[in-house]
Amino acid sequence: MNNIAMMMDLYEMTMANGYFLDPEVRETQVAFDVFYRRNPDGAGFAIFAGLEQIVEYISNMHFEKEDVEYLRSLHIYDEDFLKYLEGFRFHGDVYAFPEGTIIYPNEPVITVVADIVEAQLIETEILAQFNHQSLIATKAHRVVRAAKGRGVSDFGARRAHGNDAAVNGARACMIGGCGSTATVLAGQRFGLPVTGTMAHSWVMLYQDELTAFRKFAERYPHNCILLVDTYDVVGSGVPHAIQVFLEMKEAGIHPKNYGIRIDSGDLAYLSKKARRMLDNAGLKDAKIIVSNSLDEYTIDSILKQEAPIDAFGVGERMITAKSEPVFGGVYKLCAVGNDGTFEPRIKISDTVEKTTNPGLKDVYRIYDDTGMAIADLIVRAGEEVDVSEEYRFVDPARPWKHLRFQNCTAKKLQQRVIHNGKRTFDPVPVQKIADFVRKQLETEIWKEEQRFENPHPHYLDMSPAYYQMKMVLLGNGK
Repeated sequence: MNNIAMMMDLYEMTMANGYFLDPEVRETQVAFDVFYRRNPDGAGFAIFAGLEQIVEYISNMHFEKEDVEYLRSLHIYDEDFLKYLEGFRFHGDVYAFPEGTIIYPNEPVITVVADIVEAQLIETEILAQFNHQSLIATKAHRVVRAAKGRGVSDFGARRAHGNDAAVNGARACMIGGCGSTATVLAGQRFGLPVTGTMAHSWVMLYQDELTAFRKFAERYPHNCILLVDTYDVVGSGVPHAIQVFLEMKEAGIHPKNYGIRIDSGDLAYLSKKARRMLDNAGLKDAKIIVSNSLDEYTIDSILKQEAPIDAFGVGERMITAKSEPVFGGVYKLCAVGNDGTFEPRIKISDTVEKTTNPGLKDVYRIYDDTGMAIADLIVRAGEEVDVSEEYRFVDPARPWKHLRFQNCTAKKLQQRVIHNGKRTFDPVPVQKIADFVRKQLETEIWKEEQRFENPHPHYLDMSPAYYQMKMVLLGNGK
């Protein structure tokens, strides 16, 4: 992993320097929560992704000599602080939901507990990974769901916002449910299935389209997907592809994976025409793959027109989450250590959604007797939760109501992933994370929450003790 310790906003270093120089706060223990405020695209949930990169970054964070020299050249920071950075290592603890967890606004997906200097220096990279990968995984799942069981491949590298966005974005797409990626580095780095066909340039290079198709079939007989829209899909592209496929079969070559890709035009209309032509030629097992500025809405529209498409290559609108490209995760102080205990802290704002949930806390997912998740519950850290019996809770949006869980089970969501600066778990394969996402959505998360339009809200409730503590802090204004 490249050393990216300097991936931070300047104010983090400036505040860390100030804290370091203040003997009253230098070693103060603090807790920061990472959460987000609103689901993208009006969705009912999001998917947590990026934990592996966050853990790798924190557990390996250090400053190179040239990093310290650069900071020295700014003439902002104290020399003792710069010497401290030369031997910097993170010694705190980090707690997080398992990667791939279905998440909801305003609950602490990650909590950092460390001294104030260490906790301050890791903010930007945590948010960069959390915001980007969670956004792309969530968008990818919407695309995959729209495809209704048909294959979806990530085609987004060339339109991604840089190399890291392409590679980690491909990882997030797989977590969201894509079956493969066209990004070779992502395949190599994360063990992802890679896929690809040809570009228009292959067809244009040769004297004619038929020759181009024959050359490709000769080189790749068992992975022969021919791009048929360079000149005329119906007039030449599909007929030439059919001719090549029939020639292969006459030569005794029976491709394992073959078909056509359409990358422009009216994809519903052209796929229907192409399917009839392929079927009439006896090529009923030939696949039709389409691409070209697809997202969940265009895919849904195409399939509602009964387009006979086998797979989708989805690029720019998924890898950039074009419809809503900002996830909005934040990193907020929630508690400060004092004589071995932590005092809660709250941010108060005239904008209601920007008022934070204070203090060290535990988050539980509550399941009914059928195993469906009916709410998430915030309680004070260490507070006992027994929902097998009648359990009173508070809906912070409707605190006047008398609400109770009955005959339920509770699962604590946060787990310690870094202890004393060292990771506590082995890397999880991306496909295993994707399987975890799929299992939750199939067996735990209500279909009503998964609607594209007007999804049912998932409730974030509080224990009476936690709610009372928050109200006291709001009344005190600190």
